[in-house]
Amino acid sequence: MLEGPFTVEDARAAGLERWHLEGSIWRRIDSATYLWSGLADSPDHRLAGALRRLPGGAAFSGRTAAWLHRLEASASDLVEVTVPPGSGISARSGIKLHRSPLAPGEIVQVRGFPTTSMLRTVTDLCARPGLTEAVVIMDAALHSRRLRVDDVDAWLQANDGRRGTRSVRRVLEHAEPAAESHMESRLRMLLILGGLPRPQAQVAIYDRQGEFVGRVDLYYAEHRLGIEYDGAWHRDNLAEDNRRQNELLRAGVRLLRFTASDVLGRPDAVVGQVRQMLG
Repeated sequence: MLEGPFTVEDARAAGLERWHLEGSIWRRIDSATYLWSGLADSPDHRLAGALRRLPGGAAFSGRTAAWLHRLEASASDLVEVTVPPGSGISARSGIKLHRSPLAPGEIVQVRGFPTTSMLRTVTDLCARPGLTEAVVIMDAALHSRRLRVDDVDAWLQANDGRRGTRSVRRVLEHAEPAAESHMESRLRMLLILGGLPRPQAQVAIYDRQGEFVGRVDLYYAEHRLGIEYDGAWHRDNLAEDNRRQNELLRAGVRLLRFTASDVLGRPDAVVGQVRQMLG
C-alpha cells in the first residue's frame, strides 16, 4: 500500500501502472504526484509531494517557509523552493524555484521539511517589493521571539552592500515586536504611510488612581487617542471588550475601532478619521 504522496515512479515500483492511477481510489494533488483518496488533502501532503520532485540541498523558502514557521496564517497553492545554483533542476509545475546559495545554517527542519531558517526566510521576504507585507512578516517573527532585532542587525552588517539589504534595513526600521496580529501591523503601517506619526503599540492604560484598566493596540499618548483593530477575538468576546472600552473611556482615552474591511477596503477613510482626531 502506498502511503502519503507518491509519484508515477513510486507506483511502478509498487507494481502499479499509470492506468491504475486513473481510478477513483487515487487523487492527483499536482502534475506529477498522487495521493490515496481516503486521505484528506492538506498543505503537508502537497509539500511532501513537492519534496519528492526536488534535488538534495533544496529547501522550502519564501511564503512557503513563512507558513511552515507559522508566520503566515495560510499556505499558498504555489510552493516556493530555493535550490543551490548549478543543481541542474528545471522548472517544476506548481513550484516556484529560486536559485541561490544556501549556507548549512540556513537550512533547518521545520515540521519535518527542509526549510530556510527563520532569519533567511524573513530577510528573503523583506528584500521583495511591498513594504507593508514585509513588515507584517518581520513583526510576526520578532513577536514570536524566535528572531531578535540583534539577529537582523548582525545579518545586515555581515551582508553590507548585498542586494536587498537596503530593503531589509527599511523594514527593520518600521518593525514592531509588540504587534500581536497581522492586521494590527497593517493598520499601523497604513497610518505611517498615510503621513501620520508612528503610534505606540500595545500600550497599558492606567486610570487616575494608577489602576490598570486595559491595553490598546495603538496609542497616541499626547492626544490620549487609542486605536483598536477589531478581529475575531472582539466578535467572540464582545461583552468583555465593551466593558474594557468603557473603562478606557472613563480613564480619559478616546477610541477609534477599525475592522479588516476598513483597513483593506477603506484605507483613506481610516487615515482621515485618525488625522481628524489628532488635529
